[in-house]
Amino acid sequence: MDQKLDVKSYVRGLGQAARAAARVLARAETAQKNRALAAMAAQIRARQAELLAANRDDVAQATKDGRDAAFVDRLTLTPALVEQMAAGLEQVAALPDPVGEVTERVKRPTGIEVARMRVPIGVIGIIYESRPNVTADAAGLCMKAGNACILRGGSEALHSNQSIAACVRAGLAAAGLPEAAVQVVETADRAAVGELITLHESVDLIVPRGGKDLIARLMRESRIPMLKHLDGVCHVYVDDRADPAMAVRIADNAKTQRYGTCNTMETLLVAEGIAPRVLPEIASIYRAKGVEMRADERARRLVPEAKPATEQDFRTEWLAPVVSIRVVKGLDEAIEHIAKYGSQHTDAIVTQDEARAQRFLREVDSSSVLVNASTRFADGYEFGLGAEIGISTDKLHARGPVGLEGLTTQKFVVLGHGEIRS
Repeated sequence: MDQKLDVKSYVRGLGQAARAAARVLARAETAQKNRALAAMAAQIRARQAELLAANRDDVAQATKDGRDAAFVDRLTLTPALVEQMAAGLEQVAALPDPVGEVTERVKRPTGIEVARMRVPIGVIGIIYESRPNVTADAAGLCMKAGNACILRGGSEALHSNQSIAACVRAGLAAAGLPEAAVQVVETADRAAVGELITLHESVDLIVPRGGKDLIARLMRESRIPMLKHLDGVCHVYVDDRADPAMAVRIADNAKTQRYGTCNTMETLLVAEGIAPRVLPEIASIYRAKGVEMRADERARRLVPEAKPATEQDFRTEWLAPVVSIRVVKGLDEAIEHIAKYGSQHTDAIVTQDEARAQRFLREVDSSSVLVNASTRFADGYEFGLGAEIGISTDKLHARGPVGLEGLTTQKFVVLGHGEIRS
């Protein structure tokens, strides 16, 4: 794209086109949206060689720029990942369409019937980094929920994202829907992000998917409501009334099943009454898997090889084979710790005491709270949403994994029979 591009005018044009497309999508039938999703999937499969070639260009540039191995891995597409993108779009097509659903229909004494109807949000701006598959995932979810979207992927994946977007546009056209329903920002100029997050006349919601620095910037500068989470400092608390074998299994899985996800446990809290029974065994597993342990003084008495934990360690989202460990007196101290150091993302308790489990569910103020289960379950697929656009730790509109329903809103509808207000 021309380096002399007027970014402000360009982004404003994207917004105006998206707003017009959103009106068309809002009235589109489910079958038409599903045809578009099927056509997108077919295009991705048919153009696999083209997608992989574009991705190789991005990977080569990232390698040349000295990006680390983890970054390059997130950026890289393979034939299996291309197929996963296509299959993901087909899975979205198979999900129930929330748009138009009418609930809570109540007849009032005046004779009118008051109900709520689920409707699209309108235009959604999604800002994300490195992973090209987000382009297909976000396009499919937004479109199925009746929303137009403007996608701004990372500059490092520009060729990949443009190639995927071409497949999406072809799928929309095949189903008779406007291609502007899904638009990818085609400039790497960072000013485009600044314009998009202030385009309140055209964009209704911003969904950031990226690192802490990106989201912190958007929180400072956006003039549009956002669905976001800044950190995933997730906890597992092992109560002194936990089943020891279950506690060990969950503490292991929550930390080591996958290190780099936002629902991975970062801090393990263990009640002092059960710590001697479970903590040495958990530490043995971590040691065998190469997990670095950083523990408070009480925990280090049981796990002497652990490094002393600092205050900052308990605030850190490691996204790595590192875990913070603290021995607490009991449930009250565990809840206090989570309130002080947590990020309102995902927290779990392991206990056989129903009353304590219920207290934990009520008092821990996080978007997902689990009893006797690994924090790794906190995602859209595992919660039965089919797919997700991301995780929200906000409290308004949507919270937790955001699926199709979270990409819609509700309005009141009134069904009358000629009634007038006296």
